[in-house]
Amino acid sequence: MRNIFNGYAPKQNDNQKAVQGELGTSRRSFIKLLSTTSAGLTLGVHLPTFAAENKTDTDISSAEFSPNAFIRVGVDNTVTIIIKHLDMGQGVTTGLATIAADELDADWGKVSTEAAPSNAQEYNNLLFGPVQGTGGSTAIANSFMQMRYAGAKARAMLVSAASKVWEVPVSEVLVSQGVISHQASGKSATFGQMAELAALQSVPTDEQITLKSPDQFTLIGKTGTPRKDKGKSNGTALYTQDVQLEGMLTALVAHPPAFGAKVVSFDATEAKASSGVVDVVQIPNGVAVIAKDFWSAKIGRDKIQIKWDRSAFNKNTAEMKSEYVELAQTRGLPARSDGNAPDILSKAKNVVEATYYFPYLAHAPMEPMNCVVVADSEKAELWYGAQLQTVDQMSVAAVLGLKPQNVSINTLFAGGSFGRRANPQSDYVLEAAHIAKSQPGVPIKLVWTREDDMRAGYYRPMYVHKIRGSLDENGNIEAWEQRIVGQSIAAGSPFEGFMVKDGVDASSVEGASTLPYAIPNLSVQLHTVSQPVPVVWWRSVGHTHTAFSTETFFDELAHQAGKDPVAFRTALLKNHPRHLGVLKLAAEKSGWGTPLPKGRGRGVAVHESFNSFVAQVVEVTVENGQIQVDRVVCAVDCGVAINPDIIEAQMQGGIGFGLSPALLSEITLQDGAVVQSNFHDYQVLRGPQMPDIEVHIVPSAEAPTGVGEPGTPPIAPALANAVFAATGKRLYDLPMKLS
Repeated sequence: MRNIFNGYAPKQNDNQKAVQGELGTSRRSFIKLLSTTSAGLTLGVHLPTFAAENKTDTDISSAEFSPNAFIRVGVDNTVTIIIKHLDMGQGVTTGLATIAADELDADWGKVSTEAAPSNAQEYNNLLFGPVQGTGGSTAIANSFMQMRYAGAKARAMLVSAASKVWEVPVSEVLVSQGVISHQASGKSATFGQMAELAALQSVPTDEQITLKSPDQFTLIGKTGTPRKDKGKSNGTALYTQDVQLEGMLTALVAHPPAFGAKVVSFDATEAKASSGVVDVVQIPNGVAVIAKDFWSAKIGRDKIQIKWDRSAFNKNTAEMKSEYVELAQTRGLPARSDGNAPDILSKAKNVVEATYYFPYLAHAPMEPMNCVVVADSEKAELWYGAQLQTVDQMSVAAVLGLKPQNVSINTLFAGGSFGRRANPQSDYVLEAAHIAKSQPGVPIKLVWTREDDMRAGYYRPMYVHKIRGSLDENGNIEAWEQRIVGQSIAAGSPFEGFMVKDGVDASSVEGASTLPYAIPNLSVQLHTVSQPVPVVWWRSVGHTHTAFSTETFFDELAHQAGKDPVAFRTALLKNHPRHLGVLKLAAEKSGWGTPLPKGRGRGVAVHESFNSFVAQVVEVTVENGQIQVDRVVCAVDCGVAINPDIIEAQMQGGIGFGLSPALLSEITLQDGAVVQSNFHDYQVLRGPQMPDIEVHIVPSAEAPTGVGEPGTPPIAPALANAVFAATGKRLYDLPMKLS
């Protein structure tokens, strides 16, 4: 339990004396209360779970205060804002701090941040229910009002304290840049000077709070706000690899060489004799080497003689693709069924058909998987870039035979994730727990190499789509049938219950089943296949493949109808103003319709994901069979723009991330094993390949929505459409190859 105060102070400190002197001796009876209080104000906001209907105010006068606080004000004028979401580069630390600090009217220069402890009851994701975690571009969306109220309540308590001490109406007390003042009397106090008095005030209810109107924002929506994670650029940020504990050992795991392979036997004699190696232990998914340092563990691992049973799975990518294509010829489970598309298509004269292929993809974050664990029979503590704290907490507890509340997680910065660290199976975290179990009380740092991450990780599923569409005599779309074949991300996970309905995994069909175009006969079907290849969400999840297939096929229908792609989309988006808004803005800013030299082309795509709307126009040059992406114009509508600079950065990052699988990246299988091992054969976009990018944010008063993922889906289809405009050739498989 965290003390409500920043330190118990039975005697007045210098700040208390300063406040007393400034406020006057007539307030001595009130000031006297300070002698039994502390050095700061912590504001608690009790978070609702599925079962709770109302927030519960916490007793601010209690010496003990449960760690459900989001604001902590110190007598040194610092304002600490607790961040409940993992920062993996998406800027959520700055975003959440911005929201709270704006309502608090804090001095941004005095604001610091702190990662929330693992506690689902207090720090749950309000869109996930009783689960603490980050994903689905929900961090800002679920926290916006919560953090506003947290900041506003802290401000109200500071104002209330000043009002009582100065004996002036609350309405006359002003707050700006961390200073409370009363203009008529000339009195003022800093947050730090007023913090202890504010701690004595009752916590106001939501109904007693008036939040700012947008025209009163001083931080929200403003450019140039310095980020609060600058440690990433000056080397002071703490990542898992930076953690050093006394007596800590390093562990590496020899993973199965193919999916589904099992250890038959192993000989660790030579490995144990290797310098620095402490122990070799078998864990459920391999054999772990525990050593005094990384290189000793690496050399020891190389010396283990392991006999594997590889009989469970030995397929190659080509034969799996063939099976998927064959399955796409048959009807699947209905994900959406408007009108009677199959019947219309069977009678139509002008039918267009296309089959799309999407390979497995690795997440390839710059920081591979790693985790530090120290555990004994009573408790466990972990340090790592935790993305699904609640799931990991429960999984580790089960392995170690502990109660979940006895497993504490220290969430550190993560060097990227793209969905990889939000694994419902807690794979690498459980590896660390199993190893730590063999070394009670000894800190263990599990380290994955890049090769481990590439060959023994989790992947974006492989998919095949088959789409048929028909046009009437006026060139209008009359029917659309789409069949999707691939693995379910949710199957076998704790999320299956609400992600899979009537056999359809929503994440497999999102973006297709939610197609916004006014098509009278629309059918989307799904074939879910089982493979031993482990899969998990990948940045923008199902939208990574559905946006490509739908937006390129739509473009193909527009060409078949002899209509401009932007005009064709516009006509069928009349009931979707936010789609239209970004489409028109991107087209306008890109100079859509203006001629380009021979060998160059311009393509467009518009897509909604995670309640944000993004349109992109891509310009390419195609020369000697090589595709060069020259320019991308991106328009985004994500509701209230909390930090425009971060939104721009996330659109740029999402575009670069999406260009990698569009042009370069793929995971292929040979005899049940991943072929690729590092960035030399799993290519990702390099700096010189990055195009010029313009980002335009649609002004909006809507609630803020995600920006971490929505920039990725439109880039590949816009690029493919641009390649067609330049060459007249349609590309259906990713990564794109012209020869």
